[in-house]
Amino acid sequence: MRKLIVMISMVVIATQINAQKIKTKEVPNSVMQAFGMSYPSQKEVTWNKDGSNYQAQYAKSGEKSVTYDSTGAMIETEKEIKVSALPPAINEYVKKNYNNYTIKEAIQITASNGVITYETEINGMDLIFDSRGMFMKSEKSKLVSALNP
Repeated sequence: MRKLIVMISMVVIATQINAQKIKTKEVPNSVMQAFGMSYPSQKEVTWNKDGSNYQAQYAKSGEKSVTYDSTGAMIETEKEIKVSALPPAINEYVKKNYNNYTIKEAIQITASNGVITYETEINGMDLIFDSRGMFMKSEKSKLVSALNP
């Protein structure tokens, strides 16, 4: 299970680091159809491409994104959540290890298989946690750029 979570987190990180903004006409029909079926009311969408994956960023009750492979299969979704909605273990970890800092932003990432991870930003660092709030790793922050194209 831990290996699966780490692998999913790596996909998320790779997607966010290498994403390049593209025009809607550059998105394959299979991806556009999958997005249209899942999010028919979304009109304002920004598309990014990372390798062979496509990420749609949109706003609906908070900033969100969904990532598809080139066939239109959904890989993951991301949504901004309130810091208060994080599992308590995350706040405990931050208090213990980053006592002088507060969580600035929080993202819930849901993989296509339902596995949930959380990403938080603290003092220019992204902290990645599993669904129970157990710390997985940290890295230089890209949270803001990932959600704000």
